Amino acid sequence: MRIGIMQGRMVGPAEGRIQSFPRENWAEEFSRAAQAGLDSIEWIYDLYGADVNPLATAGGLESLRSLAQSTGVGVHSICADWFMDFPLVRTSPEELEQRLEVLKWLLRQSLELGVTRVVLPFVDSSRIDAEREMDQVVAALEQVVPTMEETGVELHLETSLSPSEFSRLLARLPSPLIKVNYDSGNSASLGYDPTEEFAAYGARLGSIHIKDRVLGGGTVPLGQGDANFSALFKAVASIGYAGDFILQVARGRTGDEVAWARQNRQFVLDRLSRPEGART
Repeated sequence: MRIGIMQGRMVGPAEGRIQSFPRENWAEEFSRAAQAGLDSIEWIYDLYGADVNPLATAGGLESLRSLAQSTGVGVHSICADWFMDFPLVRTSPEELEQRLEVLKWLLRQSLELGVTRVVLPFVDSSRIDAEREMDQVVAALEQVVPTMEETGVELHLETSLSPSEFSRLLARLPSPLIKVNYDSGNSASLGYDPTEEFAAYGARLGSIHIKDRVLGGGTVPLGQGDANFSALFKAVASIGYAGDFILQVARGRTGDEVAWARQNRQFVLDRLSRPEGART
């Protein structure tokens, strides 16, 4: 079990963005994450940083491997936020084909880096709103399964679907390489119950994003929103989850990233050590 952090959280926000690839200072995050006691960085591939992202070149991949080895901070996952700007829903057949090629390329680059999972978002602008969109997502991801099997890289789906609807989507995508990314903050904002969510699809859980949000609202520091961490960590313990926890928390004060990350890491450790009595 590892505790990592979403890329960009160990340096100040780029151009005021809450989450994006830090174009200018991405390399600095490795040493800072190590100082905070973190195990990994979940890499971001987004439109904002695509043209300078080291994932895209052999030299960049080598730099990533070198930094991971020298600091002990791994890169085991990629958050594919590029698909927030270019979603797999509400698009033409020609655009969809182009976007699926990007996803297949990202899976192959993941293999080169040693990444084991790509988190694919279906939230906000890329959310699934209708039955026909669910059909489109199923058909699209079925085309990607051979590349997943070729690379061994998993796809972890992050959606805003209700527990029953998410379970129904997963039933139509039976590949063991397609799993769930659970986001505690998004679920809190939508008013979902972790106990109900884990009952619906806990067997397919692959990774967890840790954050807190208020019901119907935005991200706040851990413990200050409506995320039911007591129920979450009880559910985690009940299924014997041993995967990663990625801190995707509200930003603290610029310049205090290491101390803020260390504090949030401890929040998770405290609740892992006593899931039955974890505070909300």
